[in-house]
Amino acid sequence: MSGLTSIDQQATFARRWKPTPLITGTLALHAGAAATCAVQPAAWPWAAGCVIASHLALTASGLWPRSSLLGPNWTRLPCTAPGDAIALTIDDGPDPELTPRVLDILERYDIRATFFCIGEAARRHPECVQDIVARGHAVENHSQHHRHSFSLMGPRALSHEIRQAQQTLTAITGTRPLFFRAPAGLRNPFLEPVLCREGLTLASWTRRGFDTRTSAADLVTKRLLNRLAARDILLVHDGHAARDKNGRATVLDVLPAVAQAAHDAQLHWTTLRAAMLVRSEAPATPTMSAVPNQDAHANRYQD
Repeated sequence: MSGLTSIDQQATFARRWKPTPLITGTLALHAGAAATCAVQPAAWPWAAGCVIASHLALTASGLWPRSSLLGPNWTRLPCTAPGDAIALTIDDGPDPELTPRVLDILERYDIRATFFCIGEAARRHPECVQDIVARGHAVENHSQHHRHSFSLMGPRALSHEIRQAQQTLTAITGTRPLFFRAPAGLRNPFLEPVLCREGLTLASWTRRGFDTRTSAADLVTKRLLNRLAARDILLVHDGHAARDKNGRATVLDVLPAVAQAAHDAQLHWTTLRAAMLVRSEAPATPTMSAVPNQDAHANRYQD
């Protein structure tokens, strides 16, 4: 690992925060409302209504996981990614029982995936995270504790939660995460400045199968494959996974079906990290097609 301290790393990878038009407009509205009340106190109901409406708009934007109104957000791979590339992202692990089985399926179909790991779970099961990396996948930041109250946190609490996971995952893998995914995709306006300081990019998804709530593999698969196209980002889970009446995790039956559909559509799997490297004009080579090993003859996109 690098000899850089966490402070050095933060300074090295930090990026400049640029408020979005929604945030800029909200700040301007607040200033205008305050000035109006100072000059014309009787107008306070109008000013208060405008401020409340702006807060509702910010809240709604945070409750929309695929929104870019609060800051940059990868909902699809960038246009600089190879034209036949798609990405599989796997959240909420590692799980010592399920993650190894998911890895076996990915290896069978030569899929390179992005695992958004919870720091606390990674600390309990570091061997699972190390196995993820050893098999050629990317590990990214999904917060330290995956708290349901994440979107209600202030800047200091968000920073602590994200930085703690960043340190945990870097220590286990030897590689610093480049992406962050908010728990359940929910966030608030304080998140993007924190991500900028940590040098992280927010990533959501193009579509998800809701495989933490739906035990029917065919329904989850249908949701994931509906209008499947190049540069899509798909979301499934190896943690908090739904299970059928026999206790089998839904994702175990979903992944082979998704892999076959991608192969039939001549789409190839890459990681978010590899797509970012391509975007930065760093050397990259393709990942293998989603076909079983004995038929593997396509190119790879490796990190």
